[in-house]
Amino acid sequence: QVQLVESGGGLVQTGGSLRLSCAVSGGTFSRYAMGWFRQAPGKEREFVSAISSGGGGTHYADSVKGRFTISRDNAKNTVYLQMNSLKPEDTAVYYCAAVQQPLDTIVVVTARPYDYWGQGTQVTVSS
Repeated sequence: QVQLVESGGGLVQTGGSLRLSCAVSGGTFSRYAMGWFRQAPGKEREFVSAISSGGGGTHYADSVKGRFTISRDNAKNTVYLQMNSLKPEDTAVYYCAAVQQPLDTIVVVTARPYDYWGQGTQVTVSS
């Protein structure tokens, strides 16, 4: 069974930075495309960023482009989300997700294809 565990969330002031991590176990990490999603109170879950299995492809939501960076370390079975210049509207529970997709040309940017999800980590940005 594939398990995903997020960490790195917390409370930060506007303009600050956080680095989220998602550790994956129970599968061959290098065969999985990974994604980050977030859900704010009263809102639907939305796409944040995604990365292909080998890290060769990435994609970002317009709202985070230029501020967030997704990366992965296949030797450590971990995907990261570096978040800079944080804004109050970035406040949400952040989830990582995995889907088996070994082609490094494929980035999965919608939630439905993802088979595995973490439990989420809270990010709160104060104004």
